Amino acid sequence: MNLIGKRVLITNADVFMGPVLCQVFAAHGATVLESTDSLLHPDAPASLIAALGQIDILVVNLAVPAPSTAVTDVLDDEWSDIFAALVNPLPRLCRAVLPAMIARRSGKILVMGSASALRGMKRASTYSAARGAQLAYVQAVGVEMASHNIQVNAIAQNFVDNPTYFPSEVQANPKFQERIKREVPLGRLVGASEDAEFAAYLCSDNANCFVGQVFPVCGGWV
Repeated sequence: MNLIGKRVLITNADVFMGPVLCQVFAAHGATVLESTDSLLHPDAPASLIAALGQIDILVVNLAVPAPSTAVTDVLDDEWSDIFAALVNPLPRLCRAVLPAMIARRSGKILVMGSASALRGMKRASTYSAARGAQLAYVQAVGVEMASHNIQVNAIAQNFVDNPTYFPSEVQANPKFQERIKREVPLGRLVGASEDAEFAAYLCSDNANCFVGQVFPVCGGWV
């Protein structure tokens, strides 16, 4: 997975999978551009891309605490806030980065998504819907960009070790440990580096055949 010479932008680099992605991509020789900018403003993604120059690989790493609201109690504010954080930045980032990739006939976009869009979960309607929108967008854009030699894919993960959704205090909880044994065939969390190494593979030239695909990384939960 030689990424030497590749300029990789990782968004929200301080949360979710950001820190380990930065470490792993750098270890494979990439020039990692770590962004912790808020991407909530409509102009923020374009401004970020314009300031950084050439981007060979875009890793869209977006995260927000998942609400656990009963579907009958979900209000418009919750719905709009979750979509503003998880969905709206994605097309804005792609609009900003794709024209140059198309001109070069080279580029990769990987979305760090969630398997909550692939399996029903109680009290997760808003979060699951937003994550599902990410994956549907990836599938459509992936097949559209394939003829330009640009690969757009997504990792749909759950039960992967990360500080945003599975902090140490959660992992230490006996009830959570029982849940892992009950729900995850692997019997443990997927390691952060296992997930990040797979992300690096998908962003390498070894994975040029994958277009618009969603890869579950969840220890068999899906």
